[in-house]
Amino acid sequence: MTVEELHKKAKDSFAASVAHLKDGFKKLQVGRANPALVENIMVEAYGGTQPLKAVGNIALLDPTTLTIQPWDKGLLTAIEKAIVKNLPGMNPMNNGMSVMLKMPPLTEERRADVAKQVKTLGEDAKISIRTSRQDVLAEFKKMKDDKLLSEDELFRAEKQVQTAVDEANKQVIDAVEAKEKDIMTL
Repeated sequence: MTVEELHKKAKDSFAASVAHLKDGFKKLQVGRANPALVENIMVEAYGGTQPLKAVGNIALLDPTTLTIQPWDKGLLTAIEKAIVKNLPGMNPMNNGMSVMLKMPPLTEERRADVAKQVKTLGEDAKISIRTSRQDVLAEFKKMKDDKLLSEDELFRAEKQVQTAVDEANKQVIDAVEAKEKDIMTL
Protein backbone atom coordinates (compact mmCIF):
# COMPACT_ATOMS: atom_id res chain seq x y z
CA MET A 1 0.00 0.00 0.00
CA THR A 2 1.09 3.54 -0.65
CA VAL A 3 1.12 6.32 1.93
CA GLU A 4 -1.91 7.94 0.27
CA GLU A 5 -3.87 4.67 0.35
CA LEU A 6 -3.06 4.25 4.04
CA HIS A 7 -4.19 7.82 4.74
CA LYS A 8 -7.48 7.17 2.93
CA LYS A 9 -7.94 3.90 4.83
CA ALA A 10 -7.34 5.70 8.13
CA LYS A 11 -9.73 8.55 7.30
CA ASP A 12 -12.41 6.06 6.23
CA SER A 13 -11.95 4.19 9.50
CA PHE A 14 -12.20 7.42 11.51
CA ALA A 15 -15.37 8.41 9.64
CA ALA A 16 -16.85 4.96 10.30
CA SER A 17 -16.17 5.39 14.03
CA VAL A 18 -18.00 8.75 14.06
CA ALA A 19 -20.90 7.29 12.05
CA HIS A 20 -21.13 4.34 14.46
CA LEU A 21 -21.28 6.78 17.37
CA LYS A 22 -24.15 8.72 15.79
CA ASP A 23 -25.95 5.46 15.01
CA GLY A 24 -25.53 4.46 18.66
CA PHE A 25 -27.17 7.73 19.72
CA LYS A 26 -30.31 6.76 17.78
CA LYS A 27 -30.71 3.64 19.90
CA LEU A 28 -30.77 5.48 23.22
CA GLN A 29 -34.06 5.82 25.07
CA VAL A 30 -34.40 9.58 25.29
CA GLY A 31 -38.16 10.00 25.70
CA ARG A 32 -38.83 10.32 21.97
CA ALA A 33 -39.89 7.42 19.79
CA ASN A 34 -37.36 6.32 17.19
CA PRO A 35 -37.68 3.16 15.08
CA ALA A 36 -33.91 2.58 15.45
CA LEU A 37 -34.58 1.84 19.13
CA VAL A 38 -36.39 -1.41 18.29
CA GLU A 39 -35.62 -2.35 14.68
CA ASN A 40 -32.71 -4.66 15.51
CA ILE A 41 -34.32 -6.43 18.47
CA MET A 42 -34.24 -10.15 17.74
CA VAL A 43 -37.66 -11.85 17.72
CA GLU A 44 -38.33 -15.58 17.93
CA ALA A 45 -40.10 -16.28 14.64
CA TYR A 46 -40.51 -19.28 12.36
CA GLY A 47 -38.15 -21.51 14.32
CA GLY A 48 -35.31 -18.96 14.50
CA THR A 49 -34.58 -15.39 15.43
CA GLN A 50 -35.03 -12.43 13.13
CA PRO A 51 -34.67 -8.68 13.62
CA LEU A 52 -37.94 -6.91 14.35
CA LYS A 53 -37.68 -4.88 11.14
CA ALA A 54 -37.81 -8.16 9.17
CA VAL A 55 -41.10 -9.37 10.69
CA GLY A 56 -43.19 -6.22 10.70
CA ASN A 57 -43.63 -2.57 9.95
CA ILE A 58 -42.35 -0.06 12.52
CA ALA A 59 -43.96 3.38 12.42
CA LEU A 60 -44.35 6.50 14.56
CA LEU A 61 -47.86 7.35 15.78
CA ASP A 62 -46.69 10.52 17.50
CA PRO A 63 -43.36 11.77 18.86
CA THR A 64 -43.54 9.44 21.86
CA THR A 65 -45.31 6.36 20.47
CA LEU A 66 -44.11 3.59 18.18
CA THR A 67 -46.39 1.06 16.58
CA ILE A 68 -45.16 -2.29 15.33
CA GLN A 69 -47.48 -4.07 12.95
CA PRO A 70 -46.29 -7.60 12.17
CA TRP A 71 -47.00 -9.11 8.80
CA ASP A 72 -48.05 -12.29 10.64
CA LYS A 73 -50.44 -11.55 13.54
CA GLY A 74 -49.25 -14.75 15.24
CA LEU A 75 -45.99 -12.97 16.08
CA LEU A 76 -47.59 -10.31 18.31
CA THR A 77 -46.79 -12.18 21.53
CA ALA A 78 -43.22 -12.95 20.41
CA ILE A 79 -42.67 -9.26 19.60
CA GLU A 80 -43.99 -8.24 23.03
CA LYS A 81 -41.67 -10.72 24.76
CA ALA A 82 -38.65 -9.55 22.74
CA ILE A 83 -39.33 -5.90 23.61
CA VAL A 84 -39.76 -6.64 27.32
CA LYS A 85 -36.55 -8.69 27.31
CA ASN A 86 -34.43 -6.12 25.43
CA LEU A 87 -35.86 -2.84 26.70
CA PRO A 88 -36.27 -3.04 30.47
CA GLY A 89 -38.83 -0.61 31.79
CA MET A 90 -40.81 -0.49 28.54
CA ASN A 91 -44.38 -1.73 28.58
CA PRO A 92 -45.60 -2.80 25.11
CA MET A 93 -49.35 -2.88 24.54
CA ASN A 94 -50.90 -5.51 22.24
CA ASN A 95 -54.22 -4.44 20.68
CA GLY A 96 -54.67 -7.59 18.58
CA MET A 97 -53.46 -5.92 15.37
CA SER A 98 -50.22 -4.27 16.43
CA VAL A 99 -47.93 -3.62 19.38
CA MET A 100 -47.78 -0.07 20.65
CA LEU A 101 -44.78 1.18 22.59
CA LYS A 102 -45.12 4.45 24.52
CA MET A 103 -41.84 6.12 25.49
CA PRO A 104 -41.91 7.15 29.14
CA PRO A 105 -40.92 10.73 29.92
CA LEU A 106 -37.38 11.11 31.18
CA THR A 107 -36.81 11.79 34.85
CA GLU A 108 -33.73 13.72 35.99
CA GLU A 109 -32.15 10.46 37.14
CA ARG A 110 -32.84 8.80 33.79
CA ARG A 111 -31.44 11.82 31.92
CA ALA A 112 -28.21 11.52 33.91
CA ASP A 113 -28.01 7.79 33.08
CA VAL A 114 -28.52 8.46 29.37
CA ALA A 115 -25.90 11.24 29.48
CA LYS A 116 -23.46 8.69 30.97
CA GLN A 117 -24.28 6.30 28.13
CA VAL A 118 -23.58 9.09 25.64
CA LYS A 119 -20.17 9.72 27.21
CA THR A 120 -19.41 5.99 27.14
CA LEU A 121 -20.31 5.80 23.45
CA GLY A 122 -18.06 8.81 22.83
CA GLU A 123 -15.15 7.18 24.64
CA ASP A 124 -15.68 3.97 22.65
CA ALA A 125 -15.51 6.00 19.42
CA LYS A 126 -12.27 7.67 20.55
CA ILE A 127 -10.79 4.26 21.40
CA SER A 128 -11.74 3.01 17.95
CA ILE A 129 -10.07 6.03 16.38
CA ARG A 130 -6.88 5.50 18.43
CA THR A 131 -6.79 1.83 17.47
CA SER A 132 -7.10 2.70 13.79
CA ARG A 133 -4.33 5.27 14.20
CA GLN A 134 -2.05 2.69 15.81
CA ASP A 135 -2.69 0.25 12.96
CA VAL A 136 -1.82 2.84 10.31
CA LEU A 137 1.28 4.04 12.17
CA ALA A 138 2.46 0.44 12.44
CA GLU A 139 2.08 0.13 8.65
CA PHE A 140 4.14 3.30 8.17
CA LYS A 141 6.88 2.01 10.48
CA LYS A 142 6.92 -1.27 8.57
CA MET A 143 7.28 0.66 5.32
CA LYS A 144 10.22 2.58 6.84
CA ASP A 145 11.82 -0.66 8.05
CA ASP A 146 11.44 -2.05 4.53
CA LYS A 147 13.18 1.10 3.22
CA LEU A 148 10.04 2.24 1.36
CA LEU A 149 9.87 5.48 3.39
CA SER A 150 12.57 7.84 4.58
CA GLU A 151 12.61 9.26 8.11
CA ASP A 152 11.21 12.60 6.85
CA GLU A 153 8.43 10.89 4.87
CA LEU A 154 7.51 8.85 7.94
CA PHE A 155 7.36 12.02 10.06
CA ARG A 156 5.11 13.78 7.49
CA ALA A 157 2.85 10.73 7.17
CA GLU A 158 2.49 10.45 10.96
CA LYS A 159 1.73 14.16 11.21
CA GLN A 160 -1.00 13.86 8.53
CA VAL A 161 -2.58 10.93 10.38
CA GLN A 162 -2.50 12.85 13.67
CA THR A 163 -4.25 15.80 11.99
CA ALA A 164 -6.99 13.45 10.79
CA VAL A 165 -7.23 11.90 14.29
CA ASP A 166 -7.59 15.35 15.86
CA GLU A 167 -10.34 16.23 13.38
CA ALA A 168 -12.22 12.96 14.05
CA ASN A 169 -11.89 13.40 17.82
CA LYS A 170 -13.30 16.92 17.50
CA GLN A 171 -16.29 15.51 15.62
CA VAL A 172 -16.81 12.96 18.41
CA ILE A 173 -16.56 15.61 21.14
CA ASP A 174 -18.96 17.92 19.29
CA ALA A 175 -21.46 15.10 18.73
CA VAL A 176 -21.30 14.01 22.40
CA GLU A 177 -21.72 17.58 23.67
CA ALA A 178 -24.66 18.22 21.34
CA LYS A 179 -26.37 14.97 22.37
CA GLU A 180 -25.82 15.64 26.08
CA LYS A 181 -27.28 19.14 25.69
CA ASP A 182 -30.23 17.67 23.78
CA ILE A 183 -30.87 15.08 26.50
CA MET A 184 -30.63 17.50 29.39
CA THR A 185 -32.98 20.04 27.78
CA LEU A 186 -35.74 17.70 26.55
